[in-house]
Amino acid sequence: MRVRIIFDLRNRGAVLPFYHQHLFSGFIKDLLTDTSFGVDDNLFYNFSGLKGQTRVSRKGLHYCSRKVTLVLSALRTEVIDELLDSLFSREKIQIGELELVPETVEQELMPEQREMTKYICISPLVVSSPRFHRDTKEFIVPSMDKFSDLLYDSTLTRMEESGHYTDVEMAEFYKFQLVPDRRYLEKIQKEEKKFARIYPLDGQGSEVEVRGYTFPFVLYAHPQVQNFICNCGLGEYTDYGFGMLDFAHSDPTQRTEAYGKYGYSIEKNKK
Repeated sequence: MRVRIIFDLRNRGAVLPFYHQHLFSGFIKDLLTDTSFGVDDNLFYNFSGLKGQTRVSRKGLHYCSRKVTLVLSALRTEVIDELLDSLFSREKIQIGELELVPETVEQELMPEQREMTKYICISPLVVSSPRFHRDTKEFIVPSMDKFSDLLYDSTLTRMEESGHYTDVEMAEFYKFQLVPDRRYLEKIQKEEKKFARIYPLDGQGSEVEVRGYTFPFVLYAHPQVQNFICNCGLGEYTDYGFGMLDFAHSDPTQRTEAYGKYGYSIEKNKK
């Protein structure tokens, strides 16, 4: 499932780095210490960068809106619920310079999955990792079969590790092909912009760098595979905030509903 957590920003104009998933990664792992799950458990969750009205400076992103939003998703509903309980038990949260207060939660209503879906990346997509004996900073052209093949291996490995699918179901997930939006990539290259960058991965006290890609694409895969990556992210290091997707040509704010006891105002949540 996927939820949108709306925060009240107490110090408008405060700054986060352009890429700040590693800050939220550490924060979510801290939240997990107050749950029944272990920090090192493979919980198959994913999250976006912080969304809100911003202006750019040399320091990073200045958040100017009173409300900001984080998308959080997971394969298991109980993971979301316990993370929310831990989050709302804290009166104020400091992420970088931002002082945040959790206010409400909305659940994203997901459309029926099909074998062909067009996605956009709302956080960078990481293809390479040491577990597949690949350099984390290696550049792979998205139109190459190798790009799609690595994502297929990553996705099927994670689905099998989740224990959520039977052997019979796994055998049905052989169809998988990622097709990048060629016109978008040509436009980006013509304008001398980048769709692939190096990002920091802060893990276990040491900083590693990974290459992340951001571009729209069509994915051909079994509907259950589509559902898995919508809830758990696509590619490697998804629990560090990489690989979160959304549907192209779709406004997620138009398909949400209040979620449980946290779908109301912060004043009601305190009662």
